[in-house]
Amino acid sequence: MGIVDEMRELVRGYSSKPAIAAVASHSALDLFDGAKDEGFRTIAICQKGREIPYKRFSRVVDKCILLDKYKDVLKEEIQEELRKEEAIFVPNRSFAVYVGYDAIERDFKVPMFGNRFMLRWEERVGEKNYYKLLDEAGIRRPKTFKDPEEIDRPVIVKVPEAKRRVERGFFIAMDKEDYYKRVEEMLKLGIIDEEGLKEASIEELVLGAHFNINYFNSVMKGEVELHSVDRRIQSDLDGWLRLPAREQLHLRGEPRMIEVGHIPTTLRESLLTKAFIMGDKFVEAAEKLEPPGMIGPFTLQAIVTPELEFVVFDVAPRIGGGNNVYMGLGSQYSKLYFGEPISLGRRVAMEIREAFERKELDKVVT
Repeated sequence: MGIVDEMRELVRGYSSKPAIAAVASHSALDLFDGAKDEGFRTIAICQKGREIPYKRFSRVVDKCILLDKYKDVLKEEIQEELRKEEAIFVPNRSFAVYVGYDAIERDFKVPMFGNRFMLRWEERVGEKNYYKLLDEAGIRRPKTFKDPEEIDRPVIVKVPEAKRRVERGFFIAMDKEDYYKRVEEMLKLGIIDEEGLKEASIEELVLGAHFNINYFNSVMKGEVELHSVDRRIQSDLDGWLRLPAREQLHLRGEPRMIEVGHIPTTLRESLLTKAFIMGDKFVEAAEKLEPPGMIGPFTLQAIVTPELEFVVFDVAPRIGGGNNVYMGLGSQYSKLYFGEPISLGRRVAMEIREAFERKELDKVVT
């Protein structure tokens, strides 16, 4: 019996309404808040030193399992505790980064909401990567360059930071010569290193407006829903952009593009048809490449060009970090489905509740 069959068999034996568990980071507060709105118990997997918000916001966290590091969630006694709690685990980016895809796919034997094998497709390298997923879906993405010698236009380079591998460093180069110049500058500053450069992705620089488009593929309803749109606040790029050009030109250093927050926004209505079609195509491609495909939330990070075309530059095959902006308020487009605005965290809980009530939890977990 494979891990998916094992997890589905396990939830068929759940005797009561399950608990909803997650690594206490990234988008967990939105998830826990939404779970409480739907009457679920919640379990936060906390790392020592980062547990304060989850203990202070105690209304939405029923149980905090405090670990030395997030990866300790793989310990058999922790997994057994989650199974005894009849938990359903909801993955986020922190879970994927700190625990790792191999362990999630082979060793984490707690029923997981969604398709655990989709998480690996968030990367830009390896056999399973989001470039391949977007190409299969027929969704436009930036042109990529395998070798710096191929660069023939302005590019953005995405490379793991030297000191914090979980963060992706970014820099822009105008042409091939500028690429080598910028690499030398960033190596000297210690922002990147030679090892990280081996994993770098070089993409054409597409100019336009940036949006994170948050979807939900509902197995219970058989429909792809468009829930919300947000934008990133990035440090210290945000500070640089607030300065006049003269000061920007005189400042020394490299603006970092580290995500530190989000703000809600909307798309003009004439773009919504394209956004829906794009979400549908993505779900169809995911089902083909990694059955059973997308279950639940996912985010397409896109640029809208002056020609009003979407160009997707990043993919999150799980709940997006920007959804915390909708806690308590609900997201813009969700009211059009449910008559009231709800957060994407609550939408996850609603799907789990409906699956439980229909005795079909096995259809939404792997």
